[in-house]
Amino acid sequence: MFENQPKGLWALALANTGERFGYYTMLAVFLLYLQANFGFETGLASTIYSTFLMMVYFLPIIGGFAADKFGFGRMVTTGIFIMFIGYLVLSLPLGKDTVAIAAMGLSLILIALGTGLFKGNLQVMVGRLYDAPEYANQRDSGFSLFYMAINIGAMFAPTTAIKIMDWAQQSLGVSVEDSYHFAFAVACVSLIISIAIYYIFSFTYKHVLANESKDKAADAKKTAVVELSPAETKERIICLCLVFAVVIFFWMAFHQNG
Repeated sequence: MFENQPKGLWALALANTGERFGYYTMLAVFLLYLQANFGFETGLASTIYSTFLMMVYFLPIIGGFAADKFGFGRMVTTGIFIMFIGYLVLSLPLGKDTVAIAAMGLSLILIALGTGLFKGNLQVMVGRLYDAPEYANQRDSGFSLFYMAINIGAMFAPTTAIKIMDWAQQSLGVSVEDSYHFAFAVACVSLIISIAIYYIFSFTYKHVLANESKDKAADAKKTAVVELSPAETKERIICLCLVFAVVIFFWMAFHQNG
């Protein structure tokens, strides 16, 4: 499984590990933060939480359209910087008034938008690593390793959130409400690490971005478009619906932990 994998896989996997670590650190305590800091009732806090998750899962569609126009590499970098600003705003102790609520809402929009631009397009880059003939047979194992890496970040995130909050309360004398901002600051730091990994090891996947430009030039010259037959289209739609049926209910159940 680990043999004959492109070097770019590890750079992109670690960059996504840092992003997922920050995301799940924030998500682990976010609903509790809404109740502790703003005094929101469970129903309202849950509505805000679920609306944020809805945006996280919907906005990758926008990320795909943007990638078609501007390139997936550019959207990955744009997305991670937008996410960073969102986490940074969320980490600021702005109090409990209307300004703080508005800032919280803005941060959620930025995080969701950044995730939509970043996550799906980074996975496209991983897939493009396996377009080379020498790696074509390793695509499935490569994606398995990719998801194993990012789930490591998700696994340790909730514990980190609680530990950093306990440290802030006990060592710095920070109030319970303000200690949540330390957990959100961890997300900022993890994104900085992700950005650093992404740029420092860009030489391992730069050919993917170069090939993207070549593919666009080739597509522009094509005049004939191969269309699927009605039967082929029906088969693909049925497959997508079956996948949706599993994925939707899985994530719906999974996110009840919030």
